Amino acid sequence: MRYLTIALAKGRLGKIFDIFEHMGIDCAEMRDKDTRKLIFTNEEYKLKFILSKASDVPTYVEYGAADIGIVGKDTILEEGRKLFEVIDLDMAKCRMCVIGPESSAELLKHKELIRVATKYPNIAKDYFYNQKHQTVEIIKLHGSVELAPIVGLSEVIVDIVETGSTLKANGLQVLEEICPLSARMVVNQVSMKMEKERITKLITEVRAYLQSKKDA
Repeated sequence: MRYLTIALAKGRLGKIFDIFEHMGIDCAEMRDKDTRKLIFTNEEYKLKFILSKASDVPTYVEYGAADIGIVGKDTILEEGRKLFEVIDLDMAKCRMCVIGPESSAELLKHKELIRVATKYPNIAKDYFYNQKHQTVEIIKLHGSVELAPIVGLSEVIVDIVETGSTLKANGLQVLEEICPLSARMVVNQVSMKMEKERITKLITEVRAYLQSKKDA
């Protein structure tokens, strides 16, 4: 039996490990914050876990380097890879929003030509061009996008909002909500056919765990 490979986004993985441990899979080695390893194997369940940058998880899954991936909906939308999204894990919940000073609300309302700074240019383009039908100039940034409207680089930004405290501290607010976000499980399209029984069993167990948490 070959290994089923699961790609995980490095970062806040505690709740993800809780799921696997509930299924009887030992995650102690992966939980070790001092480890430098990127690949972990479980012989009993014939599973292989790989830890990668979040933005690379959909790529590993689409090209078959991983059968399954767990990553945020924001990354799935931004990367636009061909894969099956099978479970909303109901974790790491937040929102993708259009953010700016209160004065920018009118610019959005009247669909004026504005500049939009973001780490998520594909999500921003889809929202403004295909949903709002508003022509904008997208500026890709890699760091603290909150700076952009403050220093005059853009009128608004598109970014993830969790609590909103950072926005308030910088005189910004949510002007429009694009979509809700959370961690999702995705599956390679070929793997779903070739390893249907094993993957379906895994999906069923994960769903059962999530339901048990809701019922608790």
